[in-house]
Amino acid sequence: MTDMTQMLYTMESNLRLQNRARAERRARKAEEEKREFQEKLMRAAASKVELDGMASRVKGSEDAVQRDQLIGMMGSMF
Repeated sequence: MTDMTQMLYTMESNLRLQNRARAERRARKAEEEKREFQEKLMRAAASKVELDGMASRVKGSEDAVQRDQLIGMMGSMF
């Protein structure tokens, strides 16, 4: 009975080690996926800031053109 008990103890210990190893691999993978996701979010945020800046410059240019056109029309009226 002692040999059987020892074998069961060894099997249980091995299962625990395997489960722990699987849990550690899952945790590492989840951490890596989280880090990759955060990097993608940061790149997306940087792209959005860049696009917003470009849109602002375009809007500013359009406003300047309209202003110049209005000034030109007003100047030709007088």
